[in-house]
Amino acid sequence: MRLSIIIPILNEAIRIPQLFKELEQFRKNNCEIIIVDGGSTDNSVEIAENKGFRVEKTTCGRAHQMNIGVEKASGSALLFLHADTQLPDTADLLIKQIFSDNPSSCWGYFRIRIDGHSKVLCIVGFMMNLRSYLTNIVTGDQVIFVKKEAFLKAGCFPEQLLMEDIALSKKLCRLSPPSCINCHVVTSGRRWELYGVWQTIFLMWRLRWDYWRGIPASQLAEKYK
Repeated sequence: MRLSIIIPILNEAIRIPQLFKELEQFRKNNCEIIIVDGGSTDNSVEIAENKGFRVEKTTCGRAHQMNIGVEKASGSALLFLHADTQLPDTADLLIKQIFSDNPSSCWGYFRIRIDGHSKVLCIVGFMMNLRSYLTNIVTGDQVIFVKKEAFLKAGCFPEQLLMEDIALSKKLCRLSPPSCINCHVVTSGRRWELYGVWQTIFLMWRLRWDYWRGIPASQLAEKYK
């Protein structure tokens, strides 16, 4: 089983050098790494290409970017990685082991830890893990991995501006419950700390509540911005 790691980016020039250091070992392990740029105006693409990474270019929109990455992927398993999230060193081996031990499982996610100065972020990470355990709903920060065949059967990411990860989770749950890898991915708390931890928490709860009530993702994206 070859793993394709798909990373949507937009103006991540500051983060990219460290990200590629973290990804180098996966490239050595024969993982396919596909960077999908959504129209960066900094030198993200140049840095990526100079490091020898494959870059696909398309229009902005995380769901659209990830779907483009899948079109280009040759692996039989897919992993969708946010640029500000770090995988555990053995992520590829753990995914292969999950699928080997549980042939009926077609997708899964990692436990998450949020890196930042505020102690509240520890609680946020705990609550995200608990929510996914209880509901089988997973967000992109938790790093979704899925067999390519199942991803295509589920209809790919809906190309909406927000909540594409929640929508995909619901579709994949019809195929199998998710497998959880207990090793943590570490994601940046910069979004929470930049706009205020509690303010961001309340905003995300409100957006998810509105999405559950049927408000279109296009309207919610304006509030998110």
